[in-house]
Amino acid sequence: MGQVHAVILAGGSGTRFWPASRQARPKQLLPLAGRKGEALIAATVRRLHPLVSPDRVWIATGARIADATAAVLPDVPRAHILVEPAARNTAPAIGWAAATIARTEPDAIVCVFPADHFIADEPGFRDVLARAIAAAEGGSITTIGIVPTRPETGYGYIEVGGPVSDGVNAVARFVEKPDRERAARFVAGGKHLWNAGMFFFRASVMRAAIAKHLPALAAGLDELDAAAARGAEAKALAEVFPAMPSVSIDHGVLEHAEKLAVVPGSFGWNDIGSWEVAWELAPKDAAGNVTPEGTVTVDAANNLVRDLASTPGKKRYALVGVNDLVIVETDDAVLVIPRERAQDVRAVVEALQKRGETNRL
Repeated sequence: MGQVHAVILAGGSGTRFWPASRQARPKQLLPLAGRKGEALIAATVRRLHPLVSPDRVWIATGARIADATAAVLPDVPRAHILVEPAARNTAPAIGWAAATIARTEPDAIVCVFPADHFIADEPGFRDVLARAIAAAEGGSITTIGIVPTRPETGYGYIEVGGPVSDGVNAVARFVEKPDRERAARFVAGGKHLWNAGMFFFRASVMRAAIAKHLPALAAGLDELDAAAARGAEAKALAEVFPAMPSVSIDHGVLEHAEKLAVVPGSFGWNDIGSWEVAWELAPKDAAGNVTPEGTVTVDAANNLVRDLASTPGKKRYALVGVNDLVIVETDDAVLVIPRERAQDVRAVVEALQKRGETNRL
């Protein structure tokens, strides 16, 4: 089997985590769940051990956050931070990363992960990961599907087909985000899994699939390969990458590919989509509060307080008679919002954009 490499997709903005998440410090660079002080992307890289070491990890990100990303991943080679000159969705990002790896290891197995997810059962995750890698080694483009725990309308689904091998099934089809009634049928039927955006393939297999289903992207990758061979990739990247088709790997390739496999997984996966979820995952006191050390609570329950100032710990927080709030403080902003309305944080970002307060974004 070829060497196993991991590509971490780390270009998102995470507006639902304002004011902590900003354009220059999106949510994958924040310690929102898991080990204290560990950025989500750092946890993503760490939990791949021992299957993928940091010297075989690649990060696809944007110029705005490339340095900050490198700073939280000191064990990942700086040359493996692939800086996209423009945001063009996941197919160009994955295609470029796979092509870069294939220049020296055409038989490499490439694993693709989002940068900002949480995994509660890391040993269980690695067991599923090993099974997915083995399926990819056999030539299938493989994904991990999460066994659903509720009728979620915010995720795409994967319909499971017949068995391929032990713990591996064919993909019958990908399904767009359903309405509540349809999602409930999916969960009750037991044949659908959440699409968590994790993919596994031989670099050569993905390159062939892109050539067949996204020829314009394949042509751009050929140009980059040729430029890299003559030592001029940086210049070519600035010209070629922004012209690549902006399309997801799901729509552009996977929905049309012939040999697709899925490995079901149940290992405490969460995509950490809001402050509400951050509260759900955090250790709580007897009243359900998640607060900085020393916080005074009187008749207060189920609140989340995060002190994310550059010099945390200088303020004493006190909560009296309040329940189910999210309170987040940074150097230049304070957010107070009911937990049940955590998704509405994006409205604050939109309001700041309309005011032209780009320094707050």
